[in-house]
Amino acid sequence: MARPLSGKKPKRLGYTLRTFLSYLGRHKFLLLAVAVLVFVSAGANLLGTYMIRPVVNGLVSGNAETLPGKVALTAGIYIVGVLCSFGYTQTMVQAAQKVLVDIRRDLFCYLQTLPLRFFDNHRQGDVMSYFTNDVDTIADALNNSFAMAIQSFIQMTGTLVLLFVLNWRLSLVVVVCYGVMFWYIRYSGRRSKMYYQKQQASLGSLDGLIQEMVNGQKVVQVFNHEQASLAAFDEKNEALRKAGTGAQSYASTMIPAVVSISYINYAIVSVLGGIMALTGMTDPGSLASYLVFVRQAAAPINQFTQQSNFLLAALAGAERVFEVMDQPPEPDEGTVCLVRVPAGQSRGTDNPQWVWQKPNGEQIPLHGEVRLDGVQFSYDLKTPVLQGISLYAHKGQKIAFVGSTGTGKTTITNLINRFYDVQDGQILYDGLDVRQIRKSDLRRSLGMVLQDTHLFTGTIADNIRFGRLNATDEQVRRAACIANADSFIRRLPKGYQTMVSTDGANLSQGQRQLLAIARAAVADPPVLILDEATSSIDTRTEALIEKGMDQLMEGHTVFVIAHRLSTVRNADAIMVLEHGKIVERGNHQQLLEQKGLYCQLYQGMFELS
Repeated sequence: MARPLSGKKPKRLGYTLRTFLSYLGRHKFLLLAVAVLVFVSAGANLLGTYMIRPVVNGLVSGNAETLPGKVALTAGIYIVGVLCSFGYTQTMVQAAQKVLVDIRRDLFCYLQTLPLRFFDNHRQGDVMSYFTNDVDTIADALNNSFAMAIQSFIQMTGTLVLLFVLNWRLSLVVVVCYGVMFWYIRYSGRRSKMYYQKQQASLGSLDGLIQEMVNGQKVVQVFNHEQASLAAFDEKNEALRKAGTGAQSYASTMIPAVVSISYINYAIVSVLGGIMALTGMTDPGSLASYLVFVRQAAAPINQFTQQSNFLLAALAGAERVFEVMDQPPEPDEGTVCLVRVPAGQSRGTDNPQWVWQKPNGEQIPLHGEVRLDGVQFSYDLKTPVLQGISLYAHKGQKIAFVGSTGTGKTTITNLINRFYDVQDGQILYDGLDVRQIRKSDLRRSLGMVLQDTHLFTGTIADNIRFGRLNATDEQVRRAACIANADSFIRRLPKGYQTMVSTDGANLSQGQRQLLAIARAAVADPPVLILDEATSSIDTRTEALIEKGMDQLMEGHTVFVIAHRLSTVRNADAIMVLEHGKIVERGNHQQLLEQKGLYCQLYQGMFELS
């Protein structure tokens, strides 16, 4: 079972903040506008409250002539504050969506650069959680909390400054209460941060389980595992409850604590301020304005503490996202590229279409000859999967791999594709070490039909065209005819324009496999890898497409992995693998004459279990 990337508490808070700020910096002009509007809005609130002083003093002194003007000025200040508040919220929405677009795009692009080992070790639900739960927490913070937290901070600071301006003696009491407030906020925030991180990790784990159970619901029901699945769900759901309870327990105490302290502060200041006003140590207007500031002081602090909860959750989600983007990408040190050469301009080859081109300009014909020389490989660097594999495949040859499950058949094809790199030995492609070839060009020259067919949302034609995105409709139909898929496609309600539902759920397993074969046919690469490509096709359909497959494989180098030994009888060479080694090799007739493992398998049953 995959484990979440993050630990129990944030490991690199500084790195997360720097990375997050770098995304904000991409839209500095929008954020600058937000900052100006927030500053004006907060300043208007502070100045409007301060205007109580001249208004009250005007009333006390009986100077009624200036009162309307002061009241109108105060109203104007508040109107400006309201307009700026509306402006920064709308601008922040635009900036937040742009930042989220950047994060999602970078995360998706980066995931495509990660090696298959990453996806082997992380469940789909965990990966999807980065795009949903974690990015959603960032979205909530940016849309609702970021600007509000800044405004609250400005108001807190401004309020404290104006309190000292109005009455520095009373402000000493306020400072003590502020200190108690911030001490508790810091203490509670530190505890909440740890639990929020646990909550995000537990949520990703729960999402992964749900996705697995939904995708495998048929298997769950076949084996009556509903109760066991529910027990596993309850366990992870309980872990999420505990983490969520821990986070909210600390976070929810912030506002009540701040409010309680602010009430105590207001009561003390009111009594002392009243005494000072009676003794002439302060004027009534200053005291009135001061008390309003003290009473309002709790509001920005409450807002700041409330928004800090969202910001803590956002930092926890951002850290998980940035940790993924900090994973080392799939290495690609290749320098040889695949280029199309017009007819008559290629050097050293009669094939005018494609050549391998080295950095020095040397061109090598693309024939599709593959050689493995002493290949050693292990997934975990401990348990050997392939041990000294050596073989060659000339242009146009069909090489078949047979053997029991776990003998390394699929691993060989994964190494040719460079989904993984060999630990020892080498794989040569047209005389070039595959590690010298850029991975994108190497894989462009290879066609692969996997045992587990994956279809994408779109039409039948779109799924076939996935093998070559610029293929014409005629080329798509020709590829479907080669794979013997044209007949069933034409019987569909909209033919080639029929929409494929989730992973081809509206098609049979055999039909999905035929579309995968058609996808490889439209790509028309020099090397084909068929990983049990006919495993989901019945014998009648297999016989029908045999001619088409022969046509597809004509002139191509083909590697075939098959459980049905009947499908490899016409191979030029058959490699029999056992415990990661080639124990027999030869064509069908030669292997039967050897009366070894292949002969026993062939005479005992036509399929390997």
